[in-house]
Amino acid sequence: MTHDLLGQLFQFDNYGELLVLVRNSLLAGAVLGLTGGLVGVFVMARDMAFAVHAVSELSFAGAAAGLLFGVGVVTGSLAGSLTAALLIGLLGSRARDRNSIIAVLMPFGLGLGILCLALYTGRAANKFGLLTGQIVAVDNPRLHVLLVICGIVVVGLLLVWRPLTFLSIDAQVAEARGVPRLPLSIFFMVLLGLAVAVSVQIVGSLLVLSILVTPAAAALRVSASPLVVPLLSSLFAVVAMVGGIMLALGGSVPISPYVTTLSFLIYLSCRGAGWWRERESGRRRDTKVVA
Repeated sequence: MTHDLLGQLFQFDNYGELLVLVRNSLLAGAVLGLTGGLVGVFVMARDMAFAVHAVSELSFAGAAAGLLFGVGVVTGSLAGSLTAALLIGLLGSRARDRNSIIAVLMPFGLGLGILCLALYTGRAANKFGLLTGQIVAVDNPRLHVLLVICGIVVVGLLLVWRPLTFLSIDAQVAEARGVPRLPLSIFFMVLLGLAVAVSVQIVGSLLVLSILVTPAAAALRVSASPLVVPLLSSLFAVVAMVGGIMLALGGSVPISPYVTTLSFLIYLSCRGAGWWRERESGRRRDTKVVA
């Protein structure tokens, strides 16, 4: 039984031939990892991890509606994500308001998405893929859309990197120095909405946090450098995405468990490394005091 279970999880027969078939998925995973890693830095700095989940729920609802009404999963996902992002950006300027809005949006988005999927009479795989991702769903048109959207997100982040970092670290001082708080917050939420919408296409709406939150959280465990953290976060996200796709290629289960497991293992490793570094630093301080 154990052998059969491992065979379902890991199957590498004809692996080279299968690898060619998911070339688009590997490229999409790498680009998505890079984008998610950069966005995740600001998600963590602004304490918006659950905002990502709220946006993903509305993205799921939009994608399910797009599937039901035939307007396209990508179009519906973008509409849902941007709607949630704008609502949170406009109405949730303060943490208490933001948390309330997120708590309202999450069940509404999930319920609406479930309703649309229940009414949809097409392939069951399409329904399941919205929740858990699809490894072979990245055709050339979808890849082009993903590359364009990720390019917009990355360029947008680079344009506002310094003021957004300042605003994320100390909003009151940044606002006193003339940084436009509300427009910049809304702009970031739009970028976040775009990143979530494209992530849903690969890892599914329920597991977006593994790309937009976990890698950045892991990077912050081993460094506080404003240069090193984005680089590590992007690297971790790319490893989780590409590694997850390659592990899932021969198996019979969706891609998402592999991506989330790799992402979680990276986080645990970084947490352990951070703990060890703090322990050694404390030992050195104690040795100096004794000396």
